[in-house]
Amino acid sequence: MNKLIPLKFLQSVFLISLLILSCTKNPSEHAQNGQSSVISVAAAANLRDVLEEFKEVYVKENPDRKVEISYASSGLLVQQIINGAPFDLFLSADSSFPEKIKDTHKAFGNSSVYTYGRIALWSSNLDVSEGLKLVLNPKVKKIAIANPKLAPYGKNAVEALKKSGLYTVIEHKIVWAENINQAAQFASSGNADIAFVALSNVIGKEMTGKGKFYELSEQESSPIPQSGIILKGKNTTEAQLFFDFIKSEKAIKIWKKYGYKPVIKF
Repeated sequence: MNKLIPLKFLQSVFLISLLILSCTKNPSEHAQNGQSSVISVAAAANLRDVLEEFKEVYVKENPDRKVEISYASSGLLVQQIINGAPFDLFLSADSSFPEKIKDTHKAFGNSSVYTYGRIALWSSNLDVSEGLKLVLNPKVKKIAIANPKLAPYGKNAVEALKKSGLYTVIEHKIVWAENINQAAQFASSGNADIAFVALSNVIGKEMTGKGKFYELSEQESSPIPQSGIILKGKNTTEAQLFFDFIKSEKAIKIWKKYGYKPVIKF
């Protein structure tokens, strides 16, 4: 003979079910309810200073959101994303790496340019006013450049040296760095006499006043279009909001502050 299930037991099961459902809401639902919504960004090393400021402004305006950023060379980040790293947004130092992500079907939509970067030649103790010709100076024994296979800024520096006919003459002096930030570290620590770095590096808070720099002209090195792409992560909607924010009109002043050329002109 079947036993009747007590009403109190059924009520308890119902309450537990409601609790489980409330704990399994997606990130956008959490954001709507005032809870923290976290996005994970994979960003090129040259973006560290400018993105930290963007993050500060964005979170201040949107206290219910949180942005976590991992910095590395664009090529290394692509490898991590292809291997399953859980990022929501990829901000590259060029426009080719995001297309590689798109080809692997790990992207959500198309890539788009968010800024243009510039290259600079930097030294902690040498006069850099003669520009690229400085690489021929006998005092320059080692030149730090980011690995062009992984770092677009390193590739751009190599192309500038080849265009000027200097690359084959000074190739033996090159010390290859993993990314643009490491190239700057080599020069600032004495492991290299000069370094090709992002203009944003030398006017950022860590290097300002610690050396001298020469900004390569557009004839010597064309501005680098930097593209980003939304990934098939856990929080594509929130990632798009942050991506739109760094491309907005209010972002122009911050980009210019760090030596970048904004996409939008007013």
